[in-house]
Amino acid sequence: MLIKLNPLNQRRWQRFTANRRGYWSLWLFLLLFGVSLMAEVVANDRPLLVVMQGRLYCPVLVDYAETDFGGEFPTEADYRDPFLVNLIHQRGGWIVWPPIRYHYDTINYNLKTPAPSPPSRENWLGTDDQGRDVVARLIYGFRISVLFGLCLTFFGSIIGIIAGALQGYYGGRVDLFGQRFMEIWSGLPVLYLLIILSSFVQPNFWWLLGIMLLFSWMSLVGVVRAEFLKGRNLEYVRAARALGAGNLTVMFRHILPNAVVATITFVPFILNASITTLTSLDFLGFGMPPGAPSLGELLAQGKANLQAPWLGLSAFFILALMLSLLVFIGEGVRDALDPRQATGLGE
Repeated sequence: MLIKLNPLNQRRWQRFTANRRGYWSLWLFLLLFGVSLMAEVVANDRPLLVVMQGRLYCPVLVDYAETDFGGEFPTEADYRDPFLVNLIHQRGGWIVWPPIRYHYDTINYNLKTPAPSPPSRENWLGTDDQGRDVVARLIYGFRISVLFGLCLTFFGSIIGIIAGALQGYYGGRVDLFGQRFMEIWSGLPVLYLLIILSSFVQPNFWWLLGIMLLFSWMSLVGVVRAEFLKGRNLEYVRAARALGAGNLTVMFRHILPNAVVATITFVPFILNASITTLTSLDFLGFGMPPGAPSLGELLAQGKANLQAPWLGLSAFFILALMLSLLVFIGEGVRDALDPRQATGLGE
């Protein structure tokens, strides 16, 4: 089912597609993000399918015991164990493996050189200092970074839009006290707070998201506040008030749609900053818990193991590619929503 766009949005989409760099960056980013969302299918130490004696098993989704395949122990099956693999083949079964036979926390105990080992046919980008596959950790780390950035950008934008709308629409003391509060709140040392709090609790995805959300919402307040300060005195807003529309109706039905156009242009850059924040915290050791796939943690390993340049270079190129794509997408969105482009003044 195709989405029907109004003429204004059709022109905006045409201007976005005309920006070839932003357009193809969007599709490349969606492709990489889509692959990372299917990380368990692409990189896993469990088979996708096992067919044995006419029965179909799906280890990537279901936990099976070794006895289900004719083994001796009722414990969870270890599909990297040659004994279990040979047992399946001896019973006329066959196995469908993912392209990368490693999960992000799978340790390769059969390395020919000490970890971190260089790239090979078994480990395309080598292993880290604990013998874990770098490609698998990059795929899972990419997914966590993007999901964290999307969550932080989404919730932070909602809070920032509401705060900016209230300040811009009501003005007066609401605006005055709101601006003074933001000046004080933005001056708090976020990194020091994270260091102090990390000594009390173990950081995780949601804990970091909540802490960063306390400060990230301020990025859009200024833009939304300016749009509401300008829009509250326009003729159509005065007409809505004269017809008896309430403040919430005027704010979110008449002024907010115009303010959102200006804020959307900042979203890709805010997403960029959110991903960079998580990477920086992981690099410093105050981010995701130990063992979690992280681009920042891989960068830290590259710094600690200069004799293994594939660690730092792999994380650097993935991070640089991801952030560059988001910047190009943001530039394309900015040009598409620029009213000067619609009138030809921006050409």
